[in-house]
Amino acid sequence: MTILENEYLRATIDAKGAQLTSLVNKQTGVEHMWQADPDVWAYHAPNLFPIVGGLLNNELHVDGKTYKMNRHGFARQSEFLVLEGDSEHAGFSLPYSDHTLEVYPYKFDFQVLYTLIDNALRITYKLINRDTQTVYFSVGGHPAFNVPFNTGEAYEDYYLEFETPEDLHAHLLNADGQFTGETTPVALDGKKLHLKRELFANDALVFKGLKSRLVTIKSTRHDKTLAVEFPHFNYLGVWSKPGADFVCIEPWLGCADSADGVKDIKEKEAIQKVAVGHVFESAYFISI
Repeated sequence: MTILENEYLRATIDAKGAQLTSLVNKQTGVEHMWQADPDVWAYHAPNLFPIVGGLLNNELHVDGKTYKMNRHGFARQSEFLVLEGDSEHAGFSLPYSDHTLEVYPYKFDFQVLYTLIDNALRITYKLINRDTQTVYFSVGGHPAFNVPFNTGEAYEDYYLEFETPEDLHAHLLNADGQFTGETTPVALDGKKLHLKRELFANDALVFKGLKSRLVTIKSTRHDKTLAVEFPHFNYLGVWSKPGADFVCIEPWLGCADSADGVKDIKEKEAIQKVAVGHVFESAYFISI
């Protein structure tokens, strides 16, 4: 485990998946990350690469060839190399290998970089093209935050506050995790989405085209907050396992397949690309 620490926060990252496993507010002692109860949901904050969401038939199609790949890709189950860092910065690298080439035909170095900046943690995704062709990919975060923050409180005491007023419509997923093409309205109370167990009865709420680039977890009982800022991520998932005491706020650059047919990776919705000799980089922030 790698531990980062400053005056405000202590963050712990596991090299498996380059996953943030703990984020403690040192002023209050509160642990903000879900602690991966295996009987409920056995992750803390997986990093999603080289796809986000579910592929139709768990198949990735690239230039006429088919590769098997599970939902959200292989990074979250891969062992990363630990890069040189210091007390407030850590980097993790997943380079291509014979194993990755069997399921994803590109040469790359995928890096996840963590930096403490006062009361915020910056999570940066970096993709270095090591290939002789353009690399196509999706990437995203899936952090799960404890709700409620404190014992003696209820899940329903909490709400998500969007940065600006939104006309929210969730894009619906089928049982296999693909978009059905249907949407459903999600009612806000001003800028507030009140957390209720039944919100996630039909999987994640997936939003496209949000104006907001900041979503904050707040309580009706106190003024402690946790915010996720995602300046350059155009898709957002909000999810919890029904009945579990956490909520995921998931910035995505990419999304699931549609159920209406197979597409080559180059034609996938929201696909990202990095040209030969170039580097992709994008970051989101968790602040307390």
